[in-house]
Amino acid sequence: MLAVLSDTHSQSGHELAGAAKTAVENADAVIHAGDFTTPAALDAFHDAAPEFYPVHGNADAPAVRERLPEARVVTTHGATVAVTHRQRGGATGLALFGRERDADLVVSGHTHRASATETDDTVLLNPGSHADPRGGHPTHAELRRDGDALDGRIVHRNGDVLDEFTVSLDA
Repeated sequence: MLAVLSDTHSQSGHELAGAAKTAVENADAVIHAGDFTTPAALDAFHDAAPEFYPVHGNADAPAVRERLPEARVVTTHGATVAVTHRQRGGATGLALFGRERDADLVVSGHTHRASATETDDTVLLNPGSHADPRGGHPTHAELRRDGDALDGRIVHRNGDVLDEFTVSLDA
């Protein structure tokens, strides 16, 4: 399973609780779309995640920004995943970011609001914030390989599934 998180905004640790904590504990890999805020939060994720693919966000301390790229492309679970914290131009900018990287899935954060949007070329996923939802729900995303696709879901901290989506993979 692939766990996807963003916008931790912690001074001390990963702030994982409930379903997000379980997802990271059970994941083969974890993607984080930035805004850890402190090195302590980043280090806590490194300790908790078996394979970890983070980027930095706009609220990260310089010590975090120095350790992480602004964007990256990873191949995991049979998918090419382009990861960034935010991209100018909204959904169009994110879709272009993914298209330029031949991505099956584009992961971003910044808004603290979970969403999964299918475009002609890719799926745009914002997992929301598991720790600092700012008026929304505390959420993360989980994806599992099923044949030529990744079945995805956005999950509330209490375990409720708020949305489901599919990422088609090149066969």
